Amino acid sequence: MKFTIRRRLFRLWYWYVNKVDRDAEIVCMNYGYSHKDQQVALDEQDRLNRYSIQLYHHLASATEIKHKDILEIGCGRGGGLYYIARNFSPASATGVDLNREAVAFCNRNFKSDGLSFLQGDAQNLKLKNRSCDVVFNIESSHRYRDMKGFLGEVYRILRPGGYFLFTDFRYDHEMDEMKKALESSGMTVLKERVINQEILAALALDDERKRKLVKKLAPKFLHKLALNFAGTIGSETYDRFLTHRYIYFSYVLMKQ
Repeated sequence: MKFTIRRRLFRLWYWYVNKVDRDAEIVCMNYGYSHKDQQVALDEQDRLNRYSIQLYHHLASATEIKHKDILEIGCGRGGGLYYIARNFSPASATGVDLNREAVAFCNRNFKSDGLSFLQGDAQNLKLKNRSCDVVFNIESSHRYRDMKGFLGEVYRILRPGGYFLFTDFRYDHEMDEMKKALESSGMTVLKERVINQEILAALALDDERKRKLVKKLAPKFLHKLALNFAGTIGSETYDRFLTHRYIYFSYVLMKQ
């Protein structure tokens, strides 16, 4: 029951953002990443979403992407994959998302050679076996009902020697189950990190911008809910990362 309510709330929030963000101010919706030794040099179009972009950069830097066929499952509003396509020179970059409006937004706003966006279900992808070299999944899997089914799809579409770059969060009591799913996926865990500290640093640095966006885009009666989804300082979401009730993790896995 709690999972169903949580998933519906996230879907409602993404639907609402797609409706109200007519100026494309929100192109990434993850909680961000900031590390004092890993500040990324960004051009003007990416600076507004610096901290969310840095989470993508954190994962993309984990392996060689140049001239590879890459896929992001759960691409959302596309800004992160667009950044990777422009800065890491993959042979092709495909984004898949369940939300048709988000996919339409991506195709309207992001044009780059080899970049495309498709509507699809993370747990039942309409993609060929062994069609990708690198699969990204960024702050999306906590909404999937069938984690093992999703990992099975990742394994199926990855080529041998391919990488799964994975970051998201879970309640502390859900971590053992999630780790068991990864261990039984057929892929080998190469790197594993808890990055709550980097997430909290990003949330603090991006707090003022997010509060201004909420005030601009959401009616007053939705402010508390929106601030919580945004992870602003003092929100329930922020406090859960602070107390490690939410564990934010980062993984690099490889298909042998």
